[in-house]
Amino acid sequence: MENYLGELAERLQITVRTISEDLVVMAMPVAGNTQPAGLLHGGANGVLVEQAASSLALRRAPEGKLPVGTELNVSQLRGATEGYVTATATLLSQSRSSMCTQVEIRDESGTLTAVGRMTNVFITR
Repeated sequence: MENYLGELAERLQITVRTISEDLVVMAMPVAGNTQPAGLLHGGANGVLVEQAASSLALRRAPEGKLPVGTELNVSQLRGATEGYVTATATLLSQSRSSMCTQVEIRDESGTLTAVGRMTNVFITR
């Protein structure tokens, strides 16, 4: 299996739970990734969205191509204060040159805390 986590993901303690060509599920602890008010930092959510979406793009990339992110959008819906959040990335659309992924982030009770979308283009390695 390829390494789907880089240095930043490792610092945020992101872990892979499921990875396939159709679905990526990753988890991240709230503790250690909060902003001053004690809520999960929105930037940490952004990293989690990008990590999950990019991992899905890496699995789906055409032979000899590498996915590179070109757009990232994250809506913070509800603050997470404890436990873990889980990101689930699914494909919205894919062409020969790009793909768009949706990512839902939920807390341990299953409540949707953030939602994101990422576009990747495929470049020659």
